[in-house]
Amino acid sequence: MIALITGASAGIGKELAIEFAKDKINLVLVARREEKMLNHALFLETTYGIKVTVIPMDLASSNSTERLYDEIRKQEFKIDFLINNAGFGDHGEFVDSDLAKQEDMINLNILSLTKLTRLFGADMKLRNQGTILNVASDAAFRPGPMMSVYFATKHYVLAFSEAIAEELRPYGVYVCTLCPGSTQSEFGEIAGFGKLDPNSSSPTSAEVAAFGFRQMKKKKVVFIHGRKVRLRAFLTRVMPKGTVRRWVYRQMT
Repeated sequence: MIALITGASAGIGKELAIEFAKDKINLVLVARREEKMLNHALFLETTYGIKVTVIPMDLASSNSTERLYDEIRKQEFKIDFLINNAGFGDHGEFVDSDLAKQEDMINLNILSLTKLTRLFGADMKLRNQGTILNVASDAAFRPGPMMSVYFATKHYVLAFSEAIAEELRPYGVYVCTLCPGSTQSEFGEIAGFGKLDPNSSSPTSAEVAAFGFRQMKKKKVVFIHGRKVRLRAFLTRVMPKGTVRRWVYRQMT
């Protein structure tokens, strides 16, 4: 069996690779940073006795998903697990933001995920077998002033994933969505929050990945990591929308 994991050079994607390796599932790792993936691939192969293929690629770039799919077919890999984990965020007022960065975010968080799901999902449907795990966020459950585009992309990931989970269910293809809250990873630094606080109480990427892998094995459709995060997701559904917007805005400024 083979799992394809995007955003596999760090954070949750890197840790998900370990979870699959523990289950003796071979891997295809995709991200921009080739050296990091090669080092991780060597660790996984020597520790767990699996085969790991590294494909360096920027999935925010034009036609990257088609090129990745063509490369997978060229190598005659049959993808049993598609893990759409690649994504990033950006902090600040939208009208002052770097528009090119926002476009890259939409391309990576939404467009590449959608295309990869379409391409590999069609193959899985023909085989009547396969699993797609899309990584969203607890941001999917509320608007995000000061991170408006990022939160909106995660709204899309959740709604899209739930819809196709029902579409593909009759064909034996399982689709699920992992929604983590704040996590100890590179995400905050890339988004503009500064370096990770060494005293952070947020869960580690390893904890989130292990949780996500367990829930996937149980065939859950949507799973939110952390009791407090689940409570927050529930409250934002029942609270007045204006209250939620102001609450999030205060948190993000």
